[in-house]
Amino acid sequence: MKLILALVVVGAIVYISFQDWRRSVKAVFFILVIDGALRKWFLPQASAGLYFLKDIVLLGAYLRYYVFPTREPHFPIRNNTINLLIWLASGWCIFQAFNPKLGSPLVGILGLKAYLFYIPLVWMLPSLFRNQDEFYQFLRSHLLLIIPVGILGIVQFFSPIHSVINQYAPDTPVEIETFGFAGSTNVRITGTFSYINSYQGYLTACFALILPFLSLKQSKEWQIITYVELFLVFLNSFMTGSRTPVIAEILCLLGFLFFRTLRNPEKTLVWISRLLPFVAVGTSTALIVFRPVVEAFARRVGSNTDIGERVGLSIIGPFDLTQYTAFDGYGVGATHAGTAALRNMLGLPAGAYIPIEIEPEMGKVALEIGPIGFIFWYSMRVALIIALFLTFWKLKRTFLSDFALAACLMQAILFISQMVFHHTFAVYYWLFSGFIFLLPWLEYVEDWREQQQQNWQENYPDSSYR
Repeated sequence: MKLILALVVVGAIVYISFQDWRRSVKAVFFILVIDGALRKWFLPQASAGLYFLKDIVLLGAYLRYYVFPTREPHFPIRNNTINLLIWLASGWCIFQAFNPKLGSPLVGILGLKAYLFYIPLVWMLPSLFRNQDEFYQFLRSHLLLIIPVGILGIVQFFSPIHSVINQYAPDTPVEIETFGFAGSTNVRITGTFSYINSYQGYLTACFALILPFLSLKQSKEWQIITYVELFLVFLNSFMTGSRTPVIAEILCLLGFLFFRTLRNPEKTLVWISRLLPFVAVGTSTALIVFRPVVEAFARRVGSNTDIGERVGLSIIGPFDLTQYTAFDGYGVGATHAGTAALRNMLGLPAGAYIPIEIEPEMGKVALEIGPIGFIFWYSMRVALIIALFLTFWKLKRTFLSDFALAACLMQAILFISQMVFHHTFAVYYWLFSGFIFLLPWLEYVEDWREQQQQNWQENYPDSSYR
């Protein structure tokens, strides 16, 4: 009965999301923020199913867009270098899903979900947003979620460790983490997300999305809201106790300023002058009102000096793993956190024994898809970074080019960090990658609209253009 009920629920969700694929894709980014809250506090008994909620919704949107398309024209998928590399990497991953070392291809399906499931977003984005205003409205609405989530994070930090508000999703097999000092009563916050790692991926992605809004001409109210969002992202990043989001955000901001100044120094200097008062107020507020946050994070950073070692292990480590993989690998999903639970639930064979445990994602990818797949996968990621930078340099509209630059920087900075095994950041990663196609298309649409308006005014000077 449980299986039948689950199939009915899945079918209903797919059917609903199938009806309006645009609404469904946008809803995925809302579900991404709240599904952890549902798993932790409202429906913990359905935690495993809710983990896949956004994927089920996205499946319905995929079916509508790719399998049963409407008569509305779709953005053409051209066979350029980016698409070729994506297909090469995807093809090798599909091949590795049937690796005999997995014990069962069902494990490979779970692995393919981690590697490939969000890639189709790349080609949907130009059809998802029909003009720049739709793109702006969507991102502005999505970033508004930072305010309640960020305030919740502040409450979590100053709440008792074992408070209900600080619990993890029931299927997260770790104890609640603190800043790890004697007598410390401060928890490492998770916001509405199931675990710290998920929350830090959300924060870094939102930081990249906020940056272009800082130089955009908005009403005074929306400017204040944007600054509040930026402050909450920074503050909550410190409260996670994780160095990755803080370092990534600082490097992204510095890189953003550098390349913007290099391309358009006059406008960038004006933008910096407007930003400085906020920096002064935000820093003062953090040091005075949230001093315990700054001190706790500083103590944690000071007590951990393994950053260089971890970076080196991420970069050099994968090349030492060929002694275990040869030219093949253990198959996609072999090191996935959910693989053991899947095998236990379905009674699947254990699969080949992996004689080494490794934490960095680059090492896991090397173990799963072998050296050939490793080259395909990370060549694709390098190409995406280059393509985003070229998109930034080519675009004339500052608002659009800023998104390409922010996405490029965040992908480059987090290159050795988690993406495949990070079910939150992976969605944003492919959203950022889709900017390669989306942003030039939006600029073309806006240029065309301006040209039409100009032609109308020239031909009908006494009429208003609609």
